[in-house]
Amino acid sequence: MVLDMCIREIELRGLTSEGLYRVSGFTDHIEDVKLAFERDGERADITAETYPDINIIAGALKLYLRDLPIPVITYDLYHTFIQAAKLPDPEARLEAVHEGLLQLPPAHYETLRYLIMHLKRVTMHEKENLMNSENLGIVFGPTLMHPPDQNTLASLNDMRYQKVIVQLLIEHEDVLF
Repeated sequence: MVLDMCIREIELRGLTSEGLYRVSGFTDHIEDVKLAFERDGERADITAETYPDINIIAGALKLYLRDLPIPVITYDLYHTFIQAAKLPDPEARLEAVHEGLLQLPPAHYETLRYLIMHLKRVTMHEKENLMNSENLGIVFGPTLMHPPDQNTLASLNDMRYQKVIVQLLIEHEDVLF
């Protein structure tokens, strides 16, 4: 519900907003949105009248994904995706990513598919929002997947591969999902 409402609001009024998902909204307002969802559920008011800055809604969406107890790309499959990103052959890499996607639990797969379809639409407005698949990969890589051991050094070393995974998902959304 949170993901759906935020994406609908962003697509309604924010697809051409420069730096969408990269520009941070005011932290207190993002926290207000989170509390509104917890308190009011699908009756939460995230309209432009209440939150004119679309970056607040984008920030709330990222916070929601970051705070999930199990990331969208699950801990169990984290290394599968990182290894796929390291493959030098583009065809083999894409096939390995596809195999990883098929191993995701259904709810995670559908959530990821829905989000990636949205991010693909974001890239269609790249001229205005300056957010291409690589930029979105940088932003969403660590949000959608983090190592099971929470090792900071491993996270830093894997950041470029996290970016590659999200970038591939966006660029090849039509064949991967």
